[in-house]
Amino acid sequence: MTIEAIQEELIDEFSLFDDWMQKYEYMIDLGKSLPLIDPSLKTDDRLIKGCQSKVWLHSELENDKVVFTADSDAIITKGIVAILIRVFSNQKPEDIVAANTDFIDEIGLKEHLSPTRANGLVSMVKQMKLYAIAYQTQLKN
Repeated sequence: MTIEAIQEELIDEFSLFDDWMQKYEYMIDLGKSLPLIDPSLKTDDRLIKGCQSKVWLHSELENDKVVFTADSDAIITKGIVAILIRVFSNQKPEDIVAANTDFIDEIGLKEHLSPTRANGLVSMVKQMKLYAIAYQTQLKN
């Protein structure tokens, strides 16, 4: 499934909810569905800078696609990173680098987050794209 198709799916899913309390509950459920990250991957070098909560993000290149795993010590933040993993994991590095993130605004996520959580969201996207750039460079060499 393409990044755009996954983003459209998320927009459709979030549009099913009438209010933001329901959307937060859905995000929390998405966070709970994240596979557990290996505790050995919860290292300082995998912490996302700029997040109020602790968010560990790990990536690997498998069959020329980037696979992300993550965890957070906060349930809303874990839901946010679960959304991003759903969009970007198992995608080619160049597709991640080129992807726009307008879907975040379309589901209303940024405007319903506290400023520090919104900054954390931006930091997560930035870090995922940085990993993708590194893998893109690695594949070219």
